[in-house]
Amino acid sequence: MISQPTVRVLIIGAGIAGMAAAIALRRTGAAVDLIDIEPDRTVLGAGLTITGPTLRALRQLGVYEEVAAHGYVGEGIRVCGVDGTYIRDIPTPMPSGSGVRGSGGIGRPVLYRILSSRVLASGVRPRFGLSVASFSQDVNGVDVAFSDGTSARYDMVIGADGIYSRTRRQLFPAAPEPRYTGQSVWRMFVPRPPEVDRRHYFLGGEVKVGWTPVSATRMYMFVVERTPRTVRAAHELPAGLTELLEPYGGYVETFRESIREDTEIAYRPLESFNLPGPWHQGRVLLIGDAAHPTTPQLASGAGMAVEDALVLAEELGRHREVTATFEAFSARHEQRCRFVVESSIEIGRLEQEQAPPQAQTAVVERALARLMEPV
Repeated sequence: MISQPTVRVLIIGAGIAGMAAAIALRRTGAAVDLIDIEPDRTVLGAGLTITGPTLRALRQLGVYEEVAAHGYVGEGIRVCGVDGTYIRDIPTPMPSGSGVRGSGGIGRPVLYRILSSRVLASGVRPRFGLSVASFSQDVNGVDVAFSDGTSARYDMVIGADGIYSRTRRQLFPAAPEPRYTGQSVWRMFVPRPPEVDRRHYFLGGEVKVGWTPVSATRMYMFVVERTPRTVRAAHELPAGLTELLEPYGGYVETFRESIREDTEIAYRPLESFNLPGPWHQGRVLLIGDAAHPTTPQLASGAGMAVEDALVLAEELGRHREVTATFEAFSARHEQRCRFVVESSIEIGRLEQEQAPPQAQTAVVERALARLMEPV
C-alpha cells in the first residue's frame, strides 16, 4: 500500500476558527503551522453564547465535556418583557443522539484556554507576533514570506484572521470591507442567581437586553442598541449603560443598580459584510470571520467557525487533494454560513424597527431549527 504524502498546512490566526482548524486538521495527519499577529495570548472580552448546534460542533471537535464543566449548558431561551415579566420560552431541543444540550455559554478566555490546550496536545506549537508579509502560489504549493524574514512552502494556507483579515485583502483586493450595521452592543459580567437556569431576552423596549449564564456563578449581560456609530471612552460607559437600562425591571434593574464608576463594561459596534463566493483562490482558503463575519443575534459565529474546521478536515481526509477539498468545502458549508449571517442581520433589522417580540423570536426559531440539521 502506498502511503499518502503529508499535507503541509499554514493557518493564519489563532482564534477560535484557527485553533479549531489546527485540532481538526491534525487528525487527518496534516502537518500544521499556526501563527498569529498578536505578540501574546491575552484574550479579552466577555462571554460567548452557544447554541445547541455549536455545542454539537464542539463535541465533534472533542471539547464538549470541558465546555460543559467550565461553562454552562442547559435548555431553552426565556423571553420576558421590559418589566421582567415572563412572555414565553423558546425551546432549543437537539436531535436524539446528538449527545449535547440545547443551549450554553462560556467565557471567551475559558474557551480559548480549552482550545489552546488541545492545540498543544496535537503537537502544534503556535507562533505569536508573526504575520504573513506576502505569499505566491503555483499549481503545486504556496510560498509564504513571514514578517520575521523567514519563509516556507505549504500545500494549503488557511486564512482564519478575523473580520479585518489581512489574508482576505491579500487574496481578494476588491473584497468588501466590514460595514456598521446600525447597532452597537454593551456587555458586562454579572452574578448568576441560583434560579436563573437559561438564557434570557428582554424585548419590547428601545434596546434589546439579554443574558447568558457562562458558569455556575456568573453570566454576562448584553444590551444591543440602535445608534449612529459612536466612539465611547471607557469612563463614559457605566453612566451610559445605566441610562439605557433605566426602563427595565426584574433582575435587570438589580444589575443596573450595581453599576459603579469602575464597573468593567465592553462596548463595540457591530459590523458585517457579504463576501461573494467562492472563499478560496488556488490553495488559499478563508474561514471563520475572515469569510463570513456575523453579528451576535443568532449566537452562531463561533459555531460556524468550528464547523468550518470540521468540514474542511473531513473533506481533506476524503479527497487528500487541495482543489477538490476546497470545492467540496464550499459546496457543503458556504450556504449554511451565509444563512447564519443573513438571519442575524434580519434579526438586527427587526430589533432596530422595534418589531413585536413574536416577530423577532420567529426568526430565531426558524434559524435554530435549520441549524439543527446535520452539516
